[in-house]
Amino acid sequence: MESSLQLHGISLAPFLVNQTLLRLKHSSKVALSFFHYSLSHPNSSSLGDTCTAFNLLIDILCKVRQFDVAWQLIIQMDQKSIKTTFTTFYLLIRRLISAGFTRQAIRTFSEMHIFLDQQGEDEVWKSYFCYLLDTLCKYGYVKVATEVFNKEKWRLELNCKLYTILIYGWCKVKNIEMARRFLGEMLDKGIDPNVVTYNVLLNGICRRASLHPDGRFEKVIREAEKVFEEMTERGVEPDVTSYSILLHVCSRAHKPELSLEKLRIMRRKGICPNIVTYTSVIKCLCSSGRLEDAELLLEQMVSNGVTPTSATYNCFFKEFKGRKDVDGALRLYRKMKQGSLCSPSMSTFNILLGMLLKLGRIGLARDIWDDMKDSGAGPDLDSYTLLIHGLCEKQNWKTACEFFMEMIEKGFLPQKVTFETLYRGLIQSNMLRTWRRLKKRLDEESIAFGSEFENYHLKPYKR
Repeated sequence: MESSLQLHGISLAPFLVNQTLLRLKHSSKVALSFFHYSLSHPNSSSLGDTCTAFNLLIDILCKVRQFDVAWQLIIQMDQKSIKTTFTTFYLLIRRLISAGFTRQAIRTFSEMHIFLDQQGEDEVWKSYFCYLLDTLCKYGYVKVATEVFNKEKWRLELNCKLYTILIYGWCKVKNIEMARRFLGEMLDKGIDPNVVTYNVLLNGICRRASLHPDGRFEKVIREAEKVFEEMTERGVEPDVTSYSILLHVCSRAHKPELSLEKLRIMRRKGICPNIVTYTSVIKCLCSSGRLEDAELLLEQMVSNGVTPTSATYNCFFKEFKGRKDVDGALRLYRKMKQGSLCSPSMSTFNILLGMLLKLGRIGLARDIWDDMKDSGAGPDLDSYTLLIHGLCEKQNWKTACEFFMEMIEKGFLPQKVTFETLYRGLIQSNMLRTWRRLKKRLDEESIAFGSEFENYHLKPYKR
């Protein structure tokens, strides 16, 4: 790549660097190598006026838990006088929390004011604390979030947004009692809840509850109706999100007629359904085996000016997968490719890959794989895992080894079960020489990976 760029005299402008990094979002090692080269390229335009490229690379590296390298890049930005923004640190904090390193994330949040220009510690906490709280709650660390909130609330201006985030966090871990306790504390302090607060509580009651046996569904509906009554008493009007949450619980309970009835009630009240509302009802109809009704509702949705997303189409693909209907799935897939409304997402490709591999349609699976690569959507870790396991089941060891090696070279961390499946299969098939060759290449890759980036403290790729 380097010699080719030099030969043709290509100037790596910031826009070109950013777009290339976006394409390399699933290849952390190649992305880091390209970025390192772009900084030292003699014909490159200066990257000093933007931190976008650094932010993109930090997110790519944090995705594979190379947090030390991300910190080195932040320090490198400071040394190059590239202005860091909260976005830079938010990317790092979010990935730390998603990996379970909550204390390190909180420490990063506490120290980031050193790098942010003209902002003291108290100003940073007041301005950005809700992002830290929200991220902790989204990943299920509501106890840590509550602890930090109680410790730091003396320096904050308490408002509806902060309490709503905590209510959401407790609802996410199915502790409705604690969520109601924070709602009560909010009311005691004279802070009025808004429609978002009630929707969060409603979401916790409906989406997190178990619906089996059948009697629990009625109990959930009764509790939801009580929330609707409380909203009305306080002068808060339910919106499209409120009804979408109610429709979602009907969908989970496989109540297609009730879902359609609630949809009609919404329209009578003058509330226009959105994509979430329609997707819930379509999912319910698909899972109940009523594909024709779902297709009619899809057409009606489009005619009403609501554009479907890949999640809407995935409801159909999941039903086709359950029915083992390859023809139906491929027909809808081609329709998506030809149409301009919605392109297949990573989830769409993985659903199709899983179905085709399970049914032994390796040729079609490879076609989908090629389409996925051409679209730029992937492949991701799940895609490689699906393909390698599918090839192992068909005892196509050579191709499985090739994709396993490609996966390692792109910087993905193979799951332990993938490694063991490949190893066990090769040994049982008396392919010990192939295994030794693969092991040698892995060792060579590991050595090359270490020497190429000796200036960075890269951790070994292990699970």
